[in-house]
Amino acid sequence: MHERSSVGELAQQLRQELKRYSPGGKLPSSRALVERYRVSPVTVSRALAQLAAEGLVVTRPGAGAFRAAPHAHAAPAGDTSWQTVALSADAGGEPVPRTVDASGVTVSLAAPPPGVIEFNGGYLHPSLQPERAMAAALSRAGRRPGAWARPPLEGLPELREWFARYIGGPGGTVTAAEVLIAAGGQSALTTALRALAPPGAPVLVESPTYPGMLAIARASGLRPVPVPVDADGVRPELLADAFRASGARVFVCQPLFQNPTGAVLAPPRRAEVLRIAREAGAFVVEDDFVRRLAHEDAGPLPPPLAADDPDGVVVHVGSLTKATSPSFRVCALAARGPALRRLRAIQVVDSFFVPRPLQEAALELVGSPAWPRHLRNLAAELKSRRDAMTGALRHVLPELALPHIPSGGYHLWLRLPDGAHESDLAAAALRAGVALTPGRPYFSAEPPAAHVRLSFAAVAGTAEITEGVRRLRAACDDVLGPGRENGSTPPPDLATLLP
Repeated sequence: MHERSSVGELAQQLRQELKRYSPGGKLPSSRALVERYRVSPVTVSRALAQLAAEGLVVTRPGAGAFRAAPHAHAAPAGDTSWQTVALSADAGGEPVPRTVDASGVTVSLAAPPPGVIEFNGGYLHPSLQPERAMAAALSRAGRRPGAWARPPLEGLPELREWFARYIGGPGGTVTAAEVLIAAGGQSALTTALRALAPPGAPVLVESPTYPGMLAIARASGLRPVPVPVDADGVRPELLADAFRASGARVFVCQPLFQNPTGAVLAPPRRAEVLRIAREAGAFVVEDDFVRRLAHEDAGPLPPPLAADDPDGVVVHVGSLTKATSPSFRVCALAARGPALRRLRAIQVVDSFFVPRPLQEAALELVGSPAWPRHLRNLAAELKSRRDAMTGALRHVLPELALPHIPSGGYHLWLRLPDGAHESDLAAAALRAGVALTPGRPYFSAEPPAAHVRLSFAAVAGTAEITEGVRRLRAACDDVLGPGRENGSTPPPDLATLLP
């Protein structure tokens, strides 16, 4: 029996068998199921994971699988249909409807079903997070004098000073007075767009770009206008055209290891982008989200755009979250002039301030010897994982084009063969036991081709990466046809691809 079809068949057989069990009744062991149904242990594991996702069984490590208790009868649902009218009552007078679509964000936040390999994650796997260092930092922070007192609205002065040095570099081009502390990059980007663009205004975005940015813009009543990106970052001539055609006064970009392409804005283009924005009387919102996720072979990194901008064109967003944990939401928002005052006012109105214990913990973490050690280890591990994924893709899925191998960040951007449908591939991949991110949400207009994004940071290690690529090969066979017919060679033994 083919492995992929046998998972579904075994799950169906177990559904029937469950009817003979009382709630809490224990199912036969995995070994017994392997022998009874003549399937592999992997098939049993996936079938049980599927039933657990359906709420039919509960698995307990070391104890086995049990029939789940029936759901209690829910109270009668109220009638919320009136909200449809209330939420759209004023939409007719808005230049741009303020729709809130979080689907592009939740795909990287939601945990996949048990047994599914997470190629769609946007954060570090727990094994890569500095959990011990963060715990120690939190413990020390709690003992600081005044740790639970109200912090300055702009943030702790010492933390602002640390971020200012990091952003401005040795030249000290950014001062602590120009830095605000925010609760994570998403919050800071939301504040920046609200401060710099009125509802109904156009905002220039890279194409493709981070879906969370598009969600922020649309939820704020803004109109995203795409500007194409290539291997060297945003194309300056098209950026100038977009400013002229749209009248936009804001451009949002990720100059370093762009999401999803991994591109780094080339040195000649850095100056061009700032010049074009300055001539347009516009702001550049710099989302410097993965500067601390450079790979071991990255070489010297270019400074943030904010370090080269004396005129307040750049509003800089730089977060600690990607290099630590999704719950370590501490971020810098740097700007100059009236824009800084408006950013501060909006942030205070929205959230008052970032909790002081978290700011104190951030100070303890970045000031400890464990911090540079963590970044060095992370750089080596990310390179190892990137190489494992690119090597497996090259051998097993050569029909998926990888035009650029990044030297930083946590993801790869793959183009599918002409005529392929990324939504079909994503669905087939999930059935095969691997979650990936379709490319469509990364485009604010029609995409030029079908793409998928694969993350190599949210998985347990290189062995899981090669297994995930093997499962993705099976999904591609379902959607694109067998590998031989797509010009690829038969998959090798994936164990030979491990570093």
